[in-house]
Amino acid sequence: MAKEIERKFLVASAAYREMASESREMRQAYLSAAPRPTVRVRVCGSRGWLTVKGMNHGLEREEWEYEIPASDADRMAASLAGGWAIEKTRWIVPSEGWTWEVDEFHGRLEGLVVAEVEMPSADCRPPLPPFVGREVTGDTRYYNSSLTGGVPPTDIDSAL
Repeated sequence: MAKEIERKFLVASAAYREMASESREMRQAYLSAAPRPTVRVRVCGSRGWLTVKGMNHGLEREEWEYEIPASDADRMAASLAGGWAIEKTRWIVPSEGWTWEVDEFHGRLEGLVVAEVEMPSADCRPPLPPFVGREVTGDTRYYNSSLTGGVPPTDIDSAL
């Protein structure tokens, strides 16, 4: 088991694209989107993962992630979750010694762009890159598991 400690922000500009070191397409489905626990399947390229996450406690939550065959993830999404609920491009953005993950959502969530940074402890305060907007850490409307219905929060203040 690992602890996931992260902060989450809305994105205010497309500057992350020029700063990114890589990007990848992802699909996600939730076998359980309840607040405790969430169980997610994900496919990125030819690889699949099964992830279990506990409830958030501030910036922290427990997380277990296991690589599985992509074909198993595809089958789980189709047969247990009714298909892929989220499609997005993840941009990996290094900034001042930190690695930011910027998720640009597609389909019904088009226009929503969220940046996350994982930290070794909850008291870390990484410098915010220029593309970062309003912090939404702890706002359950921005949890991927909450977005599975395809309806983004109505107060997106992203400039994108």
